[in-house]
Amino acid sequence: MAEIRVTMEVGSDGVALITITNPPVNALHPKIIAGLKETYTEAMNRPDVKAIVLTGNGGKFSGGFDINVFKQIHQTGNLSLLPDVSVELVVNIMEDAKKPSVAAIQGLALGGGLEIAMGCHARISTPDAQLGLPELTLGVIPGFGGTQRLPRLVGLAKATEMMLLSKPIRAKEGKQYGLIDELVSPADILRVSRQWALDIAEGRKPWLSSLRRTDKLGSLAEAREILKAARQQVKRQFPNMPQHQACLDSIEEGVVAGGYAGVLKEAKLFKELVLSDTSKGLVHVFLAQRATSKVPNVTDRGLKPRQIKKIAVIGGGLMGSGIATACILNNISVVLKEVDPKFLERGIKMISGNLEGLVKKGSLTQDRAKKTLSLLKGVLDYSDFKDVDMVIEAVIEKIPLKQSIFADLEKVCPPHCILATNTSTIDLNIVGEKTRSQDRVIGAHFFSPAHVMPLLEIVRTEKTSPQVIIDLMTVGKIIKKVPVVVGNCTGFAVNRTFFPYTQGSHLLVHLGVDVFRVDRAITNFGMPMGPFQLQDVAGYGVAMAVKSIYAEAFKGRLFQSDLVELMVQNGRQGKANGKGYYIYEKGSKPRPDPTVQAVIEESRKRSNVLRGGKAITVSDQDIVEMIFFPVVNEACRVMDEGVVSKASDLDISSVLGMGFPKYRGGLVFWADTVGANYIYSKLSKWAEIYGGFFTPCSYLEERAKKGLPLSSMSISSSQASRARL
Repeated sequence: MAEIRVTMEVGSDGVALITITNPPVNALHPKIIAGLKETYTEAMNRPDVKAIVLTGNGGKFSGGFDINVFKQIHQTGNLSLLPDVSVELVVNIMEDAKKPSVAAIQGLALGGGLEIAMGCHARISTPDAQLGLPELTLGVIPGFGGTQRLPRLVGLAKATEMMLLSKPIRAKEGKQYGLIDELVSPADILRVSRQWALDIAEGRKPWLSSLRRTDKLGSLAEAREILKAARQQVKRQFPNMPQHQACLDSIEEGVVAGGYAGVLKEAKLFKELVLSDTSKGLVHVFLAQRATSKVPNVTDRGLKPRQIKKIAVIGGGLMGSGIATACILNNISVVLKEVDPKFLERGIKMISGNLEGLVKKGSLTQDRAKKTLSLLKGVLDYSDFKDVDMVIEAVIEKIPLKQSIFADLEKVCPPHCILATNTSTIDLNIVGEKTRSQDRVIGAHFFSPAHVMPLLEIVRTEKTSPQVIIDLMTVGKIIKKVPVVVGNCTGFAVNRTFFPYTQGSHLLVHLGVDVFRVDRAITNFGMPMGPFQLQDVAGYGVAMAVKSIYAEAFKGRLFQSDLVELMVQNGRQGKANGKGYYIYEKGSKPRPDPTVQAVIEESRKRSNVLRGGKAITVSDQDIVEMIFFPVVNEACRVMDEGVVSKASDLDISSVLGMGFPKYRGGLVFWADTVGANYIYSKLSKWAEIYGGFFTPCSYLEERAKKGLPLSSMSISSSQASRARL
């Protein structure tokens, strides 16, 4: 392990260079904070030191406070683990010191890193350094004076935008706003910073304390208008996030009562927020995402990823075109194969449309879009497959079609080529059954739209080689996805865990609950849309295709109805043809279609689950629980069978793949906050009334009876021998 330390070197010019070292991003671990206090105090007491330059080792200033400390606080509830940084270090020791400090910023200054830099008397930076205060993404607010100093340096409007949206800026932009005093090359940064520090010490440059500035805050009336507008925006955008309003409370205190009063208010609010459920959930998701890069028996073998220069995608439909877009956007050449010229033209048009969409949003230039598209080649046969490094098959969910494609691929692709399938449900052993290259067969399950959704579910079989897994994980990171490695079974980890989600919502509707009320309850819980609108958006084709696959795999624990088929027969294809449970018209929000009621009534009549024809009475909490507890139950089976190697993989997958609210920490984390015993008792009660769909599994039952968290996975030797993971 690299040493965590703060060092000081005093030059002949009388400038002390203080350097933070804590690779990879010089996070502000409590040891670093203690080191800064000690080193600064020493510099103040040394007669040969006139001024200070503060920097970070290895070309990075600091990525902010060490998040692992938050995790320790969440586990212990011990707030004394938080060192006093804001007042003791940044105000008393640095900003109010008798010797000036200059921050020499390279790479990044984020969170606490930027807050410490703002406590210095000037900031010199390389042009591309990233500056920002992303604390709200962790359920807290800036806690080292950031809510006070940023508005005083860049103005109230820009500062609230940067904090509320956790939006970093480049140092070039920081210079325009006044956050950065001078932009210099990496080669010159220390020389210029030293000179600047001496110029302040010797009176040639102004000695500025950020906390005492008011010139950028505007009048009190203007400030109140900006904060009022920000509060309304927060209410709309982040209704379940307490940290956003708290951030504005802290800023307002400083505007009204002065910077020092603002710093004290900020410290108080920070301590309250760090113990909140929101912070616990968001920190857990942050760490869960990091943990996906560690896969037992794969990433611990010292394997090096091979270079993947060229990928073939088979099928140019919605998924195939999205996968191809993700690859070419990240400089990987793509061969797109279709069965006839009409389909090929449509696929290329969709990819082109994806790029145009990014140009319109301003995230891609027209010139770059043109260059990106030149990495794509459309083909109708396999002749261009002789030098591809990976093939991703993305055709419809039909087993014989997929099997024949894989048999062809084995013949036409080079022996090192990875053979991946984007199937969302079909067992990989069946897909690769007719090949002799089963060590190269792997699942690359993208989520739609594939060039936007961040999750990549990597599915391994018992025969998939660790090298192939490492290679696909690396490609996933190159194309900016979060790769989660899971075991092989019907539906894999995400779709299998969430198949009861749709079924639970269908069951409720067949028990007489209003379809639009179900969607409202689920969006109020924090999902981006309700299950019925999701059905409309995802389309009915996939639901029809996978219905029989799930019915076969999960006998005895499904709720089956004719609702989807009846919707299609009624000419309802969802968003695709503008009519589903909702009506979709260009330029306006989806609106509920009351005429869908007739279809629902017909399905209710056929299913005959309504006792005596009388609708059940449920609260919104009941709706949430009757939909999500069966999902938790299936997650328990997925953990019990070793389909995932750790519970946190299901948490990050539920957030990134299904839109489960991030601030609730992911599915299993949330379930643990509710409690296994409560979930078990509810499911048991419903199973008695409504049957097998709700029956709790043995994993859930065991943890409920022993009072253990659901996340405490212990994979037995018999499960390990299945080699799912």
